[in-house]
Amino acid sequence: MIGVRLVEQNQVFLVGRLTHDPDVRFTQKGSAMCRFSIAVNRRYKDSATGEWKDDTSFIPVVVWREVAERCKEKLSKGSPVHVEGRLKSREYDDQKTGQKRTVLEVEARRVQFLALAKTGESAPGSSEPAASSAGKKAPAAHADEGGTAADDMEEVPF
Repeated sequence: MIGVRLVEQNQVFLVGRLTHDPDVRFTQKGSAMCRFSIAVNRRYKDSATGEWKDDTSFIPVVVWREVAERCKEKLSKGSPVHVEGRLKSREYDDQKTGQKRTVLEVEARRVQFLALAKTGESAPGSSEPAASSAGKKAPAAHADEGGTAADDMEEVPF
């Protein structure tokens, strides 16, 4: 049998809306960490009934450093965003039950703020912000640091 080399890849690209305001906290070393969740909707036609249905997934996202602070400034519940990153599992102790829990979340390396089409800015899914009525571009933040948050994870504030 010929040897086949499997190239593993862990990349996530999501477009959705924030389900709550971003929560920013700082590690003891001063690194900002922002957590939020996004709702990603998939619309499909039910083959049995012929009706259109929505299948919504709620996905936790964590962002680090300067981009985390920008997310806190620019995003709020309902904001449309494009997130690029990787899936990462994290263990923690549940304060209520004392049990060890595991959560799967997206560690974002890039976040793009998408503006609403009603205001003359780009619509969700657009890669480039358009000029708004004030002549300014829609805000965008990108985290292209490429590294991991391993050093900061040991002192996560929540």
